[in-house]
Amino acid sequence: MTTRQTPAPPSPDDPSARLVEELLQIARLSALEEMASGFAHELNQPIGAITTFAQAGQRMLDRPQPMVQPALEVLRHVSNEALKAGEGIHRIRKLFGPTHTARAESVVADVVNELLPVLQLLAKRYATIVSVEVAQSIPVVTIDPRRIQHVLYTLVQNALEAQGDTADRQVRIELCGDRYSATVSVIDRGSGIPDDVRNHLFRPFFTTKPNGTGLGLASSRAIVEEHDGTIGFDNIAGGGTRFWFRLPATAGAS
Repeated sequence: MTTRQTPAPPSPDDPSARLVEELLQIARLSALEEMASGFAHELNQPIGAITTFAQAGQRMLDRPQPMVQPALEVLRHVSNEALKAGEGIHRIRKLFGPTHTARAESVVADVVNELLPVLQLLAKRYATIVSVEVAQSIPVVTIDPRRIQHVLYTLVQNALEAQGDTADRQVRIELCGDRYSATVSVIDRGSGIPDDVRNHLFRPFFTTKPNGTGLGLASSRAIVEEHDGTIGFDNIAGGGTRFWFRLPATAGAS
């Protein structure tokens, strides 16, 4: 049995400004995390190759009869600089890596309902209704509520943009769970995810939007995984997409 909650859209004069600002700050930090991770991934491979080749050349030139002494010095410089660059990238990743978050035992429905006025205000821009369905027996989870709200905001915003010219525009948020986890789903009535982009959606910098950054879903995945959760999506038969994320239940919580 489920209960449907569809609060009236908030007044435009009450945009929950503080919550919006906190979510925007999380979005900015998450984007920086993913940018640092993406840059490190792209640069570590060539830098590793430079180091390997440079050290191999150094060993060859360190033989009793080196080929060219100046080349040996150049290779030593290449090796040292490559190692320094690798250490610098490691420091950047550490700086922008997962940080301490203010986690607390939370009721998922409360976390969603706190964000709902902001989502309703966002939905008005797309002439779309956002509704929430809450199942019974959803376990308590230990989360940073603001970061999880950022994930939900991102998924709902994507769902709103996916509606296109659909006549009956509606985005539905479903909350369900079992003794092991709580699941939040965002369901739209768009055209679904094309096969050629399914494997790329959560990659940093990948986007199908003309002005997109490709960081929204990537940062959402990073946040969910920081909480030991999982995130994914399914196309719905007949049209639409269901994006979902699952968070582990808090051990011993009532």
